[in-house]
Amino acid sequence: MELIVAILVIIVALVFDFTNGFHDAANAIATSVSTRAMSPKVALTLAAIMNLLGALLGTAVATTIAKDIVDLTGLTAIMQLELVVSALIGAIGWNLITWWFGLPSSSSHALIGGLTGAGLSAMLFSDTVHIKWSKIVDKVIEPMFLSPLVGFLLAYLLMLTFQWVLRKRNPQQTFKRFRVMQIFSSAALALGHGLQDAQKSMGIIFMACAATGIFGVTHTDETIPFVIMVMCALAIGAGTFAGGKRIMKTLGTRIVDIDPTRAFAAEIVSAGVLYTTAFLVHAPISTTHTVTSAILGSGATKSIKSVRWQVAGNIMRAWFLTIPASALLAFLVHQVVSFVL
Repeated sequence: MELIVAILVIIVALVFDFTNGFHDAANAIATSVSTRAMSPKVALTLAAIMNLLGALLGTAVATTIAKDIVDLTGLTAIMQLELVVSALIGAIGWNLITWWFGLPSSSSHALIGGLTGAGLSAMLFSDTVHIKWSKIVDKVIEPMFLSPLVGFLLAYLLMLTFQWVLRKRNPQQTFKRFRVMQIFSSAALALGHGLQDAQKSMGIIFMACAATGIFGVTHTDETIPFVIMVMCALAIGAGTFAGGKRIMKTLGTRIVDIDPTRAFAAEIVSAGVLYTTAFLVHAPISTTHTVTSAILGSGATKSIKSVRWQVAGNIMRAWFLTIPASALLAFLVHQVVSFVL
């Protein structure tokens, strides 16, 4: 029974990884498509390949998800699996809701909210469950606010620098060069997205495997097995190729009318923030938050009125709702799952 549930959890985790790919595909390609640097098909293919490769670059964020949100070591194997699958369903549910409405919310925070909500529900059944609130504050809440702020400010400053350096250049020639450069900045951003977001599913699958010993995994292991990395890489790559046209439109045109220079600034800054937090801080930050804020920052250099702040406000409300909403969904799912199993 435990093995069957564990396999189910792994399948659901890979589905989450897939939904993460098509939900967040727009992060890496929306600006490149809107500036006509690449066609949607070419951009999606590039993003899928780079997402896959990025997923194989590290596991530090996966370890944070697996060990620094909820302590499951005091639970039975079946109770651990109930919690993990409930967290996944809550996160997938919120992903689908925001995807349907075209809102670029955070899959990362949806998963963390799901783990927290399922953990709170599990505490009603067992006093051995511990939610690591201090770790959540350090590695989730603080980066949740800091990464968008950093993305906005750096993109704003970089774009101001471009404006000063290129002030005497022909705008059309400048745009042409930056469209070519966007191919590389989009690839760098997609690589960073794979590095960050695929690792969240790796962490979840690690938790399921540790509960039952699949692949020889235990809670004391410090590394993620390569087979788990490959599965998650393939799932997020496939999901990215499936596309995210609804959210692509929001990021590419509805927030601000963006040109190739501003798009390049937003993409390269976002990629830098993703690499820094993954390799140095080991924090599971939101690719969506970072990219959207960078687009706002680079767009604001044109004029404050050029940014459609009402649309940006709707997106921000979705950001703040993500953790509590996915936590509530996971809490309710866990109550049902615990009753059924």
